[in-house]
Amino acid sequence: QVQLTESGGRLVQPGDSLRLSCAASGSRDRPATMAWFRQSPGKAREFVSAITWWTADTYYADAVKGRFVISRDQNRNTISLLMNSLIHEDSAIYYCAWARRGSGNYDRASTYDSWGRGTQVTVSS
Repeated sequence: QVQLTESGGRLVQPGDSLRLSCAASGSRDRPATMAWFRQSPGKAREFVSAITWWTADTYYADAVKGRFVISRDQNRNTISLLMNSLIHEDSAIYYCAWARRGSGNYDRASTYDSWGRGTQVTVSS
C-alpha cells in the first residue's frame, strides 16, 4: 500500500509563492500518474494538476494554469507543486494522489488509488 505524505502548506499573503511536496513510500511500485487536488470548506474536491511519472507530461486546471508548476523527482519518489501569485481562492486543503494505471481521466478523483491526508494552504492578508 502506497503511503503519501504532503508537506509545505502554511499561511501566506496574496501574491506570495509556496511550494508543496508529496513523498510516496511503502511500495516499490511506481505510479503512472500523480496529482494534486484541493478542497475548501463547503466545496467538492477539485483537480489542480497532474504529472505522468515516466514522460513528465503535465496537466493543469484552468484556475491555476500559468501560476502553478508541477514537477516530479523519480529518485526521491516525490512530486512538488510550486504555486505562484497566490490568491484568496487558492486557500484549501491540498491532497496528493497516486494512480497505478495510466488514464486519460487524470482530472478525476476516481482515477487515483492512494491519497495523502492533505496539507492546509491559507492565503490571507
